[in-house]
Amino acid sequence: MTFENKVVWITGASSGIGEALAYIFTRKKAQVIISARRENELQRVSQSCAAIYAPCYIVPLDLTETDKAPAIVAAVIAKMGRIDILINNGGISQRSLTKNTPLALDRKFMEVNYFGTIALTKAVLPYMLAQKSGHFATISSVTGIFGFHYRSAYAASKHALKGFFETLLIETKCEGIKVTMVYPGLIKTNVTKNALTKDGLAYGKMDEQHAQGMSPAVCAQKIAQAIAANKREVYIGGKEVFLVYLKRYLPNLFYWVANRVK
Repeated sequence: MTFENKVVWITGASSGIGEALAYIFTRKKAQVIISARRENELQRVSQSCAAIYAPCYIVPLDLTETDKAPAIVAAVIAKMGRIDILINNGGISQRSLTKNTPLALDRKFMEVNYFGTIALTKAVLPYMLAQKSGHFATISSVTGIFGFHYRSAYAASKHALKGFFETLLIETKCEGIKVTMVYPGLIKTNVTKNALTKDGLAYGKMDEQHAQGMSPAVCAQKIAQAIAANKREVYIGGKEVFLVYLKRYLPNLFYWVANRVK
């Protein structure tokens, strides 16, 4: 797949992996749309993209406002004419034990990470079906494959995405729709700083493991390669990705290792 002149929409593009993806697709001469809640940060990213090749089309988006998704998508179609690739990258992470996490916070993770993502996907889907082509790439997490400490609601929301998009792939494979599920491990972004604690407040610091993780730029390059190769799923990261295979083939050993992580 060549991305030149393809319309690529990236959510969660104000920082981290999403921002890095905006630069990657701009270099590949795609028509890039970027979304997030912080419009000032989107302006910054767009200006950086303009220095590379061309500015981005900015679409402010709050994933919790699911009722607005159809109108937002219609406006994008009116502006761009089509959507070739939607990269669902927006979301929030968690740092709180299950026993301390109020149900309202569980609902918030599902609202942002799951319902917000599928609302946008369902709003885009009819246009892709009409044009008989389209690609959904959804950024999950290795905790979308296995549960882990302090991430019960986050892991649940990412597991839900796996079920939804696997079904979508099966249902639309003969209608020109492609799906790529991306499962990053430890990537050096602000995801842990912005993760919510039991009180719904930001964790405020970067985990040591994430500080030593893969750079967003390298991760974004690997995501673009996976989309170009039409991979159904891809695992990206360091040695933590090994836990995916451990869980699959040696589950007892996986639980032994997980129970000994500090």
